[in-house]
Amino acid sequence: MKNNSYIYILLISSIFSFTIISCKKEEQKIVVTPESYHGLVDKLTQIMIHDVFSPPVASRIYVYPNIAAYEALNGNSKEYKSLSNQLNKLKITKPSNEEDVNHQLSSLIAYLDVAKELIFSKEKLLQYRDSLYNQWEKRNPAVFNNSKTYGLHYSKQIIDWMNKDNYAQTRTMPEHNVFSDDPAQWKPTPPSYMDAIEPHWNKIRTFTLDSASQFKPIPPPKFSLEKDSPFYKELIEVYNTHKEISKKGDSSEEIAIARFWDCNPYVSVTKGHFMFASKKITPGAHWIGICKIACLKSKFDFEKTVYAYTKTSISIADAFISCWDEKYRSNLVRPETLINNYIDEDWEPILQTPPFPEYTSGHSVVSGAASETLTSIFGDNFYFNDTTEIPYGLPAREFKSFRKAAQEAAMSRLYGGIHYISAINLGLTQGHAVFNNHQEKINYTY
Repeated sequence: MKNNSYIYILLISSIFSFTIISCKKEEQKIVVTPESYHGLVDKLTQIMIHDVFSPPVASRIYVYPNIAAYEALNGNSKEYKSLSNQLNKLKITKPSNEEDVNHQLSSLIAYLDVAKELIFSKEKLLQYRDSLYNQWEKRNPAVFNNSKTYGLHYSKQIIDWMNKDNYAQTRTMPEHNVFSDDPAQWKPTPPSYMDAIEPHWNKIRTFTLDSASQFKPIPPPKFSLEKDSPFYKELIEVYNTHKEISKKGDSSEEIAIARFWDCNPYVSVTKGHFMFASKKITPGAHWIGICKIACLKSKFDFEKTVYAYTKTSISIADAFISCWDEKYRSNLVRPETLINNYIDEDWEPILQTPPFPEYTSGHSVVSGAASETLTSIFGDNFYFNDTTEIPYGLPAREFKSFRKAAQEAAMSRLYGGIHYISAINLGLTQGHAVFNNHQEKINYTY
């Protein structure tokens, strides 16, 4: 009987020990995958669309959370270098304790913590964050809390650095002056005649550029309405291109291209006496979406995924600063204004003209920088199916390379009737220069 009791006690003890070990094993499983990171980026994009951020501001919202995630992930990496003392004015200190830290989890936490500081609809992101926090904490409270402390150590430093980039100061600077009789100067365009956005974006601290004007493009063709002048020839090219496209009908390839790359968050839709905005992604968001597509196709692991997003978002952010510097220097009038005033008062572009000066083309600069960045990561001749615009009612388009996509994005501005050809071609060149500088200055790997 004593032997039976002894065996019974051993059996209960074994079951109890196995249960504890099983629980401990279960607690350790905080699963972080590349899809986890894509989910954060997608959520931030959705909130940005809801909040209707301008293209330059959207680029800022993407870049800082990615840098925070990159630093939290790679603070002690043997493969990826910290961006501390590489990006302008960025200095990062490492935490003293890394015990029981899941660095991938810390990366997600750092991303969320910085992102919440950049948007209007904070509650949407906080609800999303808290639901993730609850899941992670239930799985392993100790690892979650250690990883959270570790991630916040990096995000707090990135937020401090971010808050010194002059963005807050530009919020109180004067609006762009449009009171000029000079026909060459930019004027607000139909249908909403919005003020020019972000006239002081060149004062935002750059990431890799020495200054906003480092890659100042050559001036656009000298303004002239003489029919044999280079400028007028570019103007009439916009008008004639529109006429040829219109003859083909609404299903033409050029119209499909124009609409696919529209990426204008300020499109105004009029119904009766009401006018409202049609919410869309920005040019930067489109290329961030392409980055996701390439990561998934290449089956990038978590570390490579964070690296790809970070490098791409830095190029996009610098591209906007470089482009906006030129826009408000040249302050060039849009084709729509001149065509309505001097050629055809009833003419309307296929795309709605965005509210800022013409030269250079923002989408061209950003596409040039982003496409070269993605090529440096994934290689040339990278075939992909661009599904980025499907959520906004447009079919996917196929591309043989990122550079081919950038060329199409740039030409979409001519097809859409919103840019002259110089702004398109020189915009791509400007974007390439921004990337080349980035590539030369920043070392991501050992």
